[in-house]
Amino acid sequence: MDPDNFKDFKLVKKQQLSHNVAKFVFEFPTTTSVLGLPIGQHISSLDAQGEDVIKPYTPTTLDSDLGRFELVIKMYPQGRISHHFDHLAVKGPKVLTLLTQMFKYQPGQFRAFGMLAGGSGITPQVPSSKGDPRKPKDKTEVHLIYANVTYEDILLREELESLTANYPDQFKIYYVLNQPPETWDGASDIQILRCGPPPMNKAMAANLEDLGYSPEMQFQF
Repeated sequence: MDPDNFKDFKLVKKQQLSHNVAKFVFEFPTTTSVLGLPIGQHISSLDAQGEDVIKPYTPTTLDSDLGRFELVIKMYPQGRISHHFDHLAVKGPKVLTLLTQMFKYQPGQFRAFGMLAGGSGITPQVPSSKGDPRKPKDKTEVHLIYANVTYEDILLREELESLTANYPDQFKIYYVLNQPPETWDGASDIQILRCGPPPMNKAMAANLEDLGYSPEMQFQF
C-alpha cells in the first residue's frame, strides 16, 4: 500500500451476496502479494470519473489471504463506484476514526470486544474478529450483535459462522432481524434486562428495538 499514490488492481470476480450488496475480488500482480493493510485501517479509491472518493472501504481479507483482496460493498442506484468496477485504484492505509479517536488493532490489548453491526457495517468488524493469524496466542473474546432486516440480508454468514465453529470460546455472534421468518431461531431466545433512570431506559428501549429486539424480548426492572 501507498498512502499518497493510487495503485491499480484488476477485478477478477464479483459475487452477489444480497439484492443490493456484492463481494468484489481484486487480484495482485503475483499470487504471493499482500495488501499490507493493518487491521482497523481502510483504503480510499478513485471513482469512475477519476475523482478521489473520501469514503472508507475496509477489505474483509487479511494479509494471510495471498494474491487478492476482497471488498463487500452496498450498491446504490446512483452509486459512482460500485456499478462501474472493472478495476480499482486505491491508496492507503488510512486509520478509521470516530470523532477524535483512532482505532488500531493491538492483539491482546483488551480482554474482549463488544461489536454492534448493521447491514454492510459488518465489513470493518470482520478483520478485527479474525485477529492476526500470525499471533495465535491472542485470546481476545469477540461478542458480535449483527442486525439486519431479513435473513437474506445477513452478509458473510458462512465466514462468520466458521469463526464460531473454529473459535467457540472466543467468538460469539447474535443475529437480530427486523423481519424474521416464522422458523427463526436467531435472537428470539435472548432476553434483555434493563435497569436505570427513565431517560436511559427510554433511549435504550428505542435503540434495542431498532436493533431488532422486540418489546417482548426486553424487561425493565
